[in-house]
Amino acid sequence: MTVDELVATYPRLWHMAMDGSWTSIQEHGLLSTSALLDLYGYEGAKRRAIELTRRPSSVAIAAPGLPGAIVRDQIPMSDSALQKCLLDELKPVDWYRTLNSQCFFWLSRKRLRRLLGARAYRKDPQVVLTLDTAGLVEKHQASILLSPINSGSTIMKPVERGRKTFLPIADYPFDDWKTKRGKSDAVVELVVVGGVPDIRDYVIAVHRVEQANPTELWRRPGSSLDDGP
Repeated sequence: MTVDELVATYPRLWHMAMDGSWTSIQEHGLLSTSALLDLYGYEGAKRRAIELTRRPSSVAIAAPGLPGAIVRDQIPMSDSALQKCLLDELKPVDWYRTLNSQCFFWLSRKRLRRLLGARAYRKDPQVVLTLDTAGLVEKHQASILLSPINSGSTIMKPVERGRKTFLPIADYPFDDWKTKRGKSDAVVELVVVGGVPDIRDYVIAVHRVEQANPTELWRRPGSSLDDGP
């Protein structure tokens, strides 16, 4: 896949964050779980419990001089399902380590809305960031990987996943997936390894979504009202 194909096919990206997180995101950027734990100084067993095992519920973290933060749960996954679908001799701990090292973005508004309506999340308010793909890719291309699956879910029939699930843009077999699924579903996730400290530069709109009803929190001047969840 080329960068031009990526930007033309998916001009917008979406990220679903915890309610109340926009202020912290503006200050510290959008960080992966591992980067967030670095920032908050988590080490040892306390860190391993968050980073290397499944989180059945969201976890509050804190550190002196920093606002409280929440690390989201991993309800859609299970160790037993991962053991059935992991390739390359990977173990669940390896997959959790991989996921926690990355920040995730949807390339499809349809998939974002599906997540917002999922049983685990639809009762609680969420913050949704709408981003400019071109700007993000121009600055962070070296850290961007693409995935053809929802890598954080093993619900229903777990899809196989392994070391080649996440690929750089240039290595991603876009034409193959486009033939199988159509252009809109050829790429499911875009991830940035480590996170996006300068996320504010690429945010177009921010909404708080509660029971499928979005409330605008912020919008880039001059942006289209269609940009949002």
